[in-house]
Amino acid sequence: MIEIPSLRPESRYGIPTADLFLFNRLYIVGYSYLFRQPRWAMQVIDDETMMQADEDFDRLDNFREDMRVPENFRSTLDDYRGSGFDRGHLINSADRKGSRIVNSETFLLSNMSPQKPGFNRAIWLELEEAVRKLAKKKEIAEVYTICGPLFKIGDKIEVIGDNHVVVPDAYFKSILAEKIKPKSTNQLAMWSFEIPNKRTNKSLREFLVPTEQIECRAGLQIWDKLRGEKSDRLKTRKGRMWSVK
Repeated sequence: MIEIPSLRPESRYGIPTADLFLFNRLYIVGYSYLFRQPRWAMQVIDDETMMQADEDFDRLDNFREDMRVPENFRSTLDDYRGSGFDRGHLINSADRKGSRIVNSETFLLSNMSPQKPGFNRAIWLELEEAVRKLAKKKEIAEVYTICGPLFKIGDKIEVIGDNHVVVPDAYFKSILAEKIKPKSTNQLAMWSFEIPNKRTNKSLREFLVPTEQIECRAGLQIWDKLRGEKSDRLKTRKGRMWSVK
């Protein structure tokens, strides 16, 4: 296997494989030609990336095709129109309010996946807000996240639009946090979630899973630059949900 160099802060702890790498100003997408959507998207959340622009503005909502993706593998606005699915952000716009261009980049369709409204506007939004609260905690230096769609192999595939954008069965998000603990050897914490693409009344805690389970389900190596026994233990346990108060 060829190791991909970590040329960006987001990929400090590893970067999974993909058909196409799309490097945006404050996040990276690994795009899937087969699924016509991201296979994964990763970012860093810290004080700098959460900084608000001097000129306040609402989210731009300028959804558009990503012309960097070959046309025959690209999703379009027409694919989503009338489908009953949201154009669901993987990297959400609320995390990227530092400038208009940074916010605008989150509305590229290469950052979108077909999400059911009851999922996108509820539990997925709740998880995004919970991660921002984690990043703002005084004991946390910065937070790395990677998220993406999950598909049931062998089940009937549902697609939308003329480009046959595949509808995911579920989504994952894995969070790696660097703690501010001087003279401590345990400065990393990890949590991973697997959430079905549907409305739910369950709490976020009920969707915590070991990171190695996500790797097997997604067929991706996550945080693969972590080395050693302690790092291995991080991937094999669920972890305890942080306080979101």
